[in-house]
Amino acid sequence: MKLVPFPVLVALAIAHAALTPARAETPPRAPFTTTLSNNTPLAFGMSPDDVSAALGSPLGYVRGRPGDEVLVATRTNGGSGFFPRTDKLFLQFRHGRLAGWKGDWGRNWMWE
Repeated sequence: MKLVPFPVLVALAIAHAALTPARAETPPRAPFTTTLSNNTPLAFGMSPDDVSAALGSPLGYVRGRPGDEVLVATRTNGGSGFFPRTDKLFLQFRHGRLAGWKGDWGRNWMWE
């Protein structure tokens, strides 16, 4: 058996790479909802446990009877090291199911 010299193998590899067509694929397009800044994963009819798991924060009691109550989720997201931000999200439950929500960003104390 006769051995092929190394420079010939390199030349064959380069020629093969140059003649092989590129198989570039376009990346899959992300859904529209992933580009939104307000893509909170809430849906009407969720239970308090589902809402707490979706938001990743515990819920606190504000007012109301059991089952028909207002709960609050406090999230600490955004801000910088100098000015931390805490946003409150008030959640209205009726018959133990999520019926609505409202964000409260408080007053802007910086410009007073």
